[in-house]
Amino acid sequence: MSATRIPRRLRRLNKVQKISVAGVSALGVAALTFSLVPSNADAKIAPQAAAAAAPVAFTNATGTAQAKTVQNSMIEQHSTAEKLVKAADAAKAKAAAAAKAKAAKAKAEADAKAKAAADAKEKAEKAAKAKADAKKRASEKANRSTARKPVYANNLDGWIREAMAIMKKEGIPGSYDGIHRNIMRESSGNRWAINNWDINARNGVPSKGLLQVIQPTFDRYHVAGTKKDLYDPVANIVAACNYAADRYGSMDNVNSAY
Repeated sequence: MSATRIPRRLRRLNKVQKISVAGVSALGVAALTFSLVPSNADAKIAPQAAAAAAPVAFTNATGTAQAKTVQNSMIEQHSTAEKLVKAADAAKAKAAAAAKAKAAKAKAEADAKAKAAADAKEKAEKAAKAKADAKKRASEKANRSTARKPVYANNLDGWIREAMAIMKKEGIPGSYDGIHRNIMRESSGNRWAINNWDINARNGVPSKGLLQVIQPTFDRYHVAGTKKDLYDPVANIVAACNYAADRYGSMDNVNSAY
């Protein structure tokens, strides 16, 4: 290992690791220095002489086994420190990756929740719009139906046509010509006509109205939706045609008093 690379690696160590490596290095240097002092040296040599002799002794001892052992120990310690740095970097990268994955998962969940909320809102808005549109169409249809409701003239022609519209709805047969022909024979188109001389009159139930209907017959054959008034022209025509359909098959088949 190059000696120039060691300081850069040391800069990557944390405080505890640096103290450990520094301690090991100091011990190695101390052991090396101790091994270089001759065992038979005079303990009373002057400090100046020892200081002068130390560089020479160190230079001569660089190839000794003790120096190599210390150097190998230092290299091993630095190698261990480098492994620790790599392990710390790997752990840091793993933690960062885990944090990134967690953040991505949280974002995905938040996005999914936001999308679900947006979809639900859009669905609710579409349902509300569809309901409003349906209500609007129904209202427009009702308005059109009301607008198309026919208005009949308050005369014989209008009475017959209104009566025929009700008859069509109720399934009662009869044509305009058949109804008109019988009205002209029975009352000449006078809605207030009354017969006070025939058998019905003598029995107390005179024939009345456009088609000269007696009260019991009107009550029995009255059609719901029309007035309960024997003199009402539309109610009189519809009840009379209902009776004729039951008795003769249709008002068209009636050609005389019935």
